Amino acid sequence: MQANEFVDYYKLQLTDDEFKRLSALIYKESGIKLPPIKKVMLQCRLQKRLKHLNIGSFKAYIDYLFSREGFDSEIIHMLDVVSTNKTDFFREPAHFEFLSEELLPEYYRANKSGTLKVWSAGCSSGEEPYTLAMVLFEFAESHPGFNFTIYATDISTRILQTAIDAVYKEEKVEGIPLTLKRKYMLRSKDRTNPTIKMAPHVRSKVTFARLNLMDSSYDTKDLFEIVFCRNVLIYFDRNTQEAVINKLCQRIKPNGYLILGHSESILNMDVPLKQVKPTIYRKV
Repeated sequence: MQANEFVDYYKLQLTDDEFKRLSALIYKESGIKLPPIKKVMLQCRLQKRLKHLNIGSFKAYIDYLFSREGFDSEIIHMLDVVSTNKTDFFREPAHFEFLSEELLPEYYRANKSGTLKVWSAGCSSGEEPYTLAMVLFEFAESHPGFNFTIYATDISTRILQTAIDAVYKEEKVEGIPLTLKRKYMLRSKDRTNPTIKMAPHVRSKVTFARLNLMDSSYDTKDLFEIVFCRNVLIYFDRNTQEAVINKLCQRIKPNGYLILGHSESILNMDVPLKQVKPTIYRKV
């Protein structure tokens, strides 16, 4: 659709009632809580959707969204613009140190010829699963027979495409050692817009899929030795956090690991986990 040239989309205002309807739907469909302070943020992000759809008011957009046809086609796009995607390579490095120094050696002693399965739940633009791939490749170099796969999911189709494309601004990888960059990244020839792309052998180890952690069950047949779900639960209320963790645990093998973000905790939750280190838990 072409945007209506007579509507100034960036002056459209969300009323309090409209915000309440939208925030209730967002919570129901994604678990993300939007307090009233987030009204302006939601308004600004959705103005682009109204312009794209050539819809001239938030009331008309909400009517469309709550219709059967509109809901089926628009809900994914609305959740795309609402979800926050902030991540970095080697974010919270203590987790990757634990992986290299303790978890992987322990796994290898028991499974010299097995395939380690890792899930990055809430993978955003791909930096986390590609960091995992680099760490696991490094371990594989000195451990014959070690193999791995990485499953990476997010609610946002838009950000998943960025992850699949695997192209990042060069400044995003400035802190990564040169030895790793040479092994696992390709540098663009265009120096006016310096970017890197993850090498094909790294990309081949990661399977991306859209998954909503609010779904009643998670559409994966695999059980995983390790699940990373970092800095995702902070957007949910306590009951939703507990429900999501229990569903994640259903996909973790006995004695497998769940790794959360630095500000997340399972304190006083009824979940089948014991803490190994801060934010690192083992299924019991």
